[in-house]
Amino acid sequence: MTSLKDHSATTLDETGSERIVISVDAMGGDRGPAAVVAGIAHSAKKNPTLDFILHGPEDELKKLVKKRRSLDGRCQIRDAEGVVKMTDKPSQVMRNGKGTSMWSALESVKQKEATVAVSCGNTGALMALSMIRLRKLPGINRPAIAILWPSSNPQGFNVMLDVGADIRADAQDLLQYALMGTSYARNGLDLEVPRVGLLNVGTEENKGFPELKEAYNLIAANADRAQFEFVGYVEGGDIPGKRCDVIVTDGFTGNIALKTGEGTAKLIGDQLRKTFTHSFLSRLAAMFVVSPMRRFQKRIDPRRVNGGVFLGLNGTVVKSHGSADATGVSAAVKLAFELAQAGFGERLAARVASAAELAQNDAAADGRDAQDKSKT
Repeated sequence: MTSLKDHSATTLDETGSERIVISVDAMGGDRGPAAVVAGIAHSAKKNPTLDFILHGPEDELKKLVKKRRSLDGRCQIRDAEGVVKMTDKPSQVMRNGKGTSMWSALESVKQKEATVAVSCGNTGALMALSMIRLRKLPGINRPAIAILWPSSNPQGFNVMLDVGADIRADAQDLLQYALMGTSYARNGLDLEVPRVGLLNVGTEENKGFPELKEAYNLIAANADRAQFEFVGYVEGGDIPGKRCDVIVTDGFTGNIALKTGEGTAKLIGDQLRKTFTHSFLSRLAAMFVVSPMRRFQKRIDPRRVNGGVFLGLNGTVVKSHGSADATGVSAAVKLAFELAQAGFGERLAARVASAAELAQNDAAADGRDAQDKSKT
């Protein structure tokens, strides 16, 4: 096999298979680079067409990579001594982030060496650096973080955004989230006409803040042209439900919902373990349900749906949980791989550009109508 240096972000190997390169920030996670390397090694075993550019202290990473046979010839190391800590403020990182593993990982996407960047690091810093290095797509005001939420829908997941990129969102931002979420659901979940819901405290049209009511009208007006179905307001109970495929909300509300869901999933898992190990009879009963219980545990395990996608940038970035272990890192890499395979970045850019053009045409039409009225 040729050296990774001979590959671009997506190329063909000697067998004619398309190879996809993922740029990975090895530092910044709570568990250190060992968990990251273990995670990408697991992904490498499952996906023979996947290669990596790994960013961090070269000497330390070389030792870790050398222990993983599945990474032999498939992992290039980029030396980056600096580390963005979880306690670092985004403003500090924006000024002093050059030379860090996070900066280096994003640079590989900017230079088209890799298709997607993956990082377990500081969310605020990652978003700030992503906007500096990759820039926002034309027409996007606020990028968003989208996540896959386990649901009872046939596809198994719903898309929710924003879950923490920015705590604020006006009506126009929420419309953009709906358009970006639609693109994610169409390309990531293979839904031709996704159903979009706007998260509120009730489903009645008279409920909610003024910006929610304005967003309701904007999203409804763009549903046909953007090829999605708008189901109106949805409530918290609909996030894992069947009523819609995409849940749109601001980053403040979305992040609270996300952390609440993860905490609840962990509580259920812990309680089930305690219940089935409480006594001899409960342990005996566990023997008869071990297979279904394992499936259920995997279903609600936050590590296995780990990875928030930064939407609205000139490049795709996947944010893994800071506490992710090898399983969590592998899940984030799997998501990055699937998005790269689908050409998600290019498709999202095309959809956003189309939406921006529609908005400009609408604004021009409104301007002409206003002029006509002033003449009469």
